This record gives sequence, structure tokens and C-alpha cells, in this order.
Amino acid sequence: MNVVILAAGQGKRMNSALPKVLHLIAGKPMLAHVLATARTLKPARLCVVFGHGGEQVPVALPSPDVIWVKQEPQLGTGHALLQALPHLDAKLPTLVLYGDVPLIQADTLHQLLSIADKGLALLTVMLADPHGYGRIVRAGGKPSGKVRRIVEEKDASAAERKITEINTGILAAPTSALAHWLPKLGKQNAQGEYYLTDIVALAVAEHMTVHSAHPAHEWEVQGINSKLQLAELERVHQHNIAAVLLHRGVTLADPFRIDVRGELSCGSDVSVDINCIFEGRVKLEDGVSVGPHCVLRDVTVKRGAKIEAFSHLQDAVVGEQSIVGPYARLRPGARLGKDVHIGNFVEVKNSNIADHSKANHLAYVGDADIGQRVNVGAGTITCNYDGANKHRTIIEDDVFIGSDTQLVAPVTVGRGATLGSGTTLTKDAPPDQLTVSRAKQVSVAGWKRPVKSAK
Repeated sequence: MNVVILAAGQGKRMNSALPKVLHLIAGKPMLAHVLATARTLKPARLCVVFGHGGEQVPVALPSPDVIWVKQEPQLGTGHALLQALPHLDAKLPTLVLYGDVPLIQADTLHQLLSIADKGLALLTVMLADPHGYGRIVRAGGKPSGKVRRIVEEKDASAAERKITEINTGILAAPTSALAHWLPKLGKQNAQGEYYLTDIVALAVAEHMTVHSAHPAHEWEVQGINSKLQLAELERVHQHNIAAVLLHRGVTLADPFRIDVRGELSCGSDVSVDINCIFEGRVKLEDGVSVGPHCVLRDVTVKRGAKIEAFSHLQDAVVGEQSIVGPYARLRPGARLGKDVHIGNFVEVKNSNIADHSKANHLAYVGDADIGQRVNVGAGTITCNYDGANKHRTIIEDDVFIGSDTQLVAPVTVGRGATLGSGTTLTKDAPPDQLTVSRAKQVSVAGWKRPVKSAK
């Protein structure tokens, strides 16, 4: 089939210069969600009609499989689909989706497509409060009656506004029929636009049966026209994700307080506390626990590891049985081995830390290779940047680094070495020796502390 996604709307109620379809839900543009679902259908042609915001939309979502068509000026949904028509395969049916309806499910679309070979197929839904939506007008006003037309709320009579079956806008039809109907659309309506919904009346006039299918959930067809609706649908989506995680055996302290903005995969016996954010691709292996208020972006946490509260991890690997946090930061390139401890207010960047090593408090480890069983004392920093270039620090196995030590890279600390507290290391430290660099301690007899001058 062909798939056309209409994404040209301005979205005035968003009160933003950003095109509506580029606003984020679960960390990616709402249009990206629709594209991802459309691709699961394996369409022969995938076309997006954009308009408001100019080239921002195709630039934000560069996709070699997408045919981008600009609608200018924006004269309604019927006019938008007409712009896409020359790019479609006329022998195949066309499915019409919307860039601001991000949570439509593939199963629902398969259901709609299964009846599209019989003519025009509409996706409709019953709403307790249909205000603002176009109504499905059926023969005799009965739910079982044949679809006769769709009337937009602004054009509906008082009786028609009482109808609770609404048009979602999503439809499938023979492309040849669309090519016949679209040029016939008029704009004699309250908006002065070419409504795509008017093709229903044209189909009925030609004695074509109009079929309907229905989504499994109302939220699948919820459109976004304001920041309030965006926020509401975000919570719906996140709760759906939480439900899937719970079904797979993940323990969530509160399923209403989790945000997954990418892909989160979990092994068995994984637990996640409140207000955690997962971005990009995150993998939590068996027995992993994540404490409250953590952010993990593109991270792998291996079996049995613990991420304590308020920790921030990005592009990092945490080894088995390791402990990170609380209040720790792993920056891109941090790679921790087995049973590594990274404690409070410790930052690790572009560094490898081997098994059983620890930096428990107030340290910076950048551009370093640290061996096994190394102790990094409080206040230790690797001075990896000379103002122009980064340099590496190598710390071999079984090293003990005393508190308040500075390692001025490039420098190597040999196996089994000990660095005394307060050392500033500018030369390699030999293995199995104590290295200390300190000024001589002096006590000054008779010294008096300064006092404030009288005013």
C-alpha cells in the first residue's frame, strides 16, 4: 500500500515557533512515532506532506525512505492529500495517517486495511464527549446504518452534534478513487478549506459502500493540538510503557512516575524506583536495581549492579555487581568492570576501571585506564586537559591513591604503588613504592590570627 502522513498543520494552540509535529512525546518528535508505526506496515510508498515551518520538518527527520511533499499554502486536508497524489502508486490502496496522532497502533491499521479492498474504509471511535470532532452521519441515525457522510462540528446541526461516533481522520481507500474524488472537493464550509472528509459523501453518491473499523483504545486516535494535550498523552504513553514493563516482571515503585524516552530492555528481577528517566537505548540485566531520581541515557548495566539515587549515566557500561552513586556521574566512555564502586560526587569520563576498584567519594577520573583492586581516595583528580589536548592517566593493578591527589597526565602509576595524601604527581610513580610530594610542614610560633579593625 501507499502511506501518506499529513503533517502540514501550524498548530497555533501550541504557542510555539516549532512545527507541531516536531514537538516531543517520549523524547522524540510525534511525527517520528507515526513514521515508525507506518514502517511496520512495509509500504511501497511512504509520503509525508509538510507545510508549516518550511524545511524544518524534513531536516529534523531525514529519512531516505520518505517522499517529502510541501503543501503551500495550507488549504485543508483534502488539498494536502492532493499534493501527495502524483507520488503514489495508483494501483495500490492508500492509507492516510496524521503526524499529530502519534500513538496509533499497527494492529488497528492492519484491521482497517483488511476492509479497505472493499472500498473506502474509515477509522471511527465512540466518545462520551465528542466535542470538537467531525461526526459520522449514518442512515436513519442508527449505529448500524450505513455511513452517509461526515460533518465537521462547525458545520453540524444541533441534532448532528449529539452524535457520539466521531471521525478520527484515518482512512484507507483505492488510490484511483482518491484521484477521482479529490479534484471535486469544494471549500464551502466554515473553515473555507478543502475537507478530506467530504470524499465520504462523494463515495456514497457513487454507490460505494463506506466501511468502518474501530481502534482498541481511544488514546490511539487522540490528536495533539495544545501543550496540555501533549502532556496528557505523554502520561498515557508512559503508563502504557509501564504496564508492559510490569507485565514482563519489572518492579516499579510507582508506574505513574517513570519516563522512558527511547528503548528500555530489562532482565529478570529488575527494580526501578520513582522518577527515573531512561533515554536512548538502555539495557538493565538480571537483578539490577535503579534508585530514585536517576537519569540513564544509552547505558548498559550488567547483572546484579546497583545504581543509587540521583545518579546520571550517559553512554556508559556498568559491570556486574558494581555500585554507582548516590549522586554519581558517568559521562560518555565510562566503562566499569565487575564489583566497581563509584560513590557520591564522583565523576568518570572516557575511562576504564577494572574489577574490584573503587572511588568512593569526591573524585574526578577522566581519560584514565585503572587496573584491578585500585583505591582512589577522596579529592583525587586526573588532570587530563592541558588547555589544548587531552592526555591519559594509567593506574596499574593494586595501587592505593591517597586523598587530595592530583595526577597530571600523561602519567603512569606502577603496579602496587602507593601515592601519599596531597601528592601532585607529574612524573611516573614506580611500582611497589610510596611516592609523596608535599611541602615541608611548618609551625610558626607566636603567630596571631588577624582581627577586624575597629570602625
